[in-house]
Amino acid sequence: MRPSRRHELLAWALPRLRGSAELESPEAERAALLAWQAKARSTTKGGVRRELVPRFEKRFSVLTEELKGASGEFPSYVITPRGSDPHRTVVYLHGGGYVAGVDPFHVRYLARLATALDARIVLPDYPLAPAHTWRDSHDQVADLTERWAADSDDLVLAGDSAGGGFALAVALTLRDRGGPQPGRLLLHSPWVDLTTSTPETAAYSADDPWLFLGKLEAYAGWWAGTHEDLGRPEVSPALGDLAGLPPALTFCGTRDTLAPGCRLLARRAAEAGWDLTYVERPGLLHVYPLLPLIPEARDAWRSTLAFLR
Repeated sequence: MRPSRRHELLAWALPRLRGSAELESPEAERAALLAWQAKARSTTKGGVRRELVPRFEKRFSVLTEELKGASGEFPSYVITPRGSDPHRTVVYLHGGGYVAGVDPFHVRYLARLATALDARIVLPDYPLAPAHTWRDSHDQVADLTERWAADSDDLVLAGDSAGGGFALAVALTLRDRGGPQPGRLLLHSPWVDLTTSTPETAAYSADDPWLFLGKLEAYAGWWAGTHEDLGRPEVSPALGDLAGLPPALTFCGTRDTLAPGCRLLARRAAEAGWDLTYVERPGLLHVYPLLPLIPEARDAWRSTLAFLR
C-alpha cells in the first residue's frame, strides 16, 4: 500500500518546519540543546510546561507532582478530563530523542486518548540529555508507574520514539521487581536499540527526512552516559530478556531510521514468547500514528482503541 498524498506532503513539510538537519559537531549540538532547553524551562505557567496549558486547561485538569530524581526534582503531570473519575490510567513517556520535551503532537494525541478511553494521563517530564542520563530518572519513573499500576483498575504504559524505548525499559524493570505491572504496552516507533547494532540502520536513515543517524548516535551516548551502559536493558531494552512482559502493540513505518531496531524487537519478542503485535507500514514516517490529518494515523488510531479497550 502506497503512502497517502497527505502523508507525502507532510513528509516533505515536517522536516522543513522542524529545521531537521544532520549533526554539525557534538560540541555545537550540545551547546545548542542546552541553550534551547534552558529557554523551554523558563516558559512555564503555574509550574506546568507552556506546551500543555493552552490545549488542556479548558477540558482537562492538570496537577503537578514533583518526583525526586538522582540529580534533583522533576515534574510529572496528571491530566484528567474535567467531570470524570477515571479508573483507567495511561502512563505516557514522551519522545524527542531524550533531548526534547513535551511536544504539541504529544498533547494533541494524549487529549484524544484521554477522552476516548475515559482515562487519566500521567506524563513524567523527565530530565533530558545531554545534561542528564537514564540514571537520573529511570528508577523514579518505574516507581511512579508501579504506584499507578497498584492504584488503577487498568494501567497502560505507553510512549513514542525515545519515550517508547523508555516505556519498554520501565516494563522490564517492573517485571523484574515482581510487583504491580501494567496491563498493556503501546509503543509508537520505539527507540529500543541505542547501540545501533542492526546493520541496516544506515540504509534506512538515508531515506528518512526527519531523523539523522549522526544526531541519534550522539543523543544515545549522552543518554547512556558511558559506552558500557549503551547495551543495558534500561537503555536498549530490545537487547534485554523480553519474556514475561504484558501484551503490547507496536507501530512503525519503513521510512524511519528506527525501523531496523523495531524489527529486531519484533524478532526477539517472538523468540521470547512475548505477545507483541507489530504493525509495520511501508513508506511511512517516524511516529506516524501521532501525525495529524493523515489517513494512516486514523487507521492506527482505530487499531489502538481496539487493543486498549
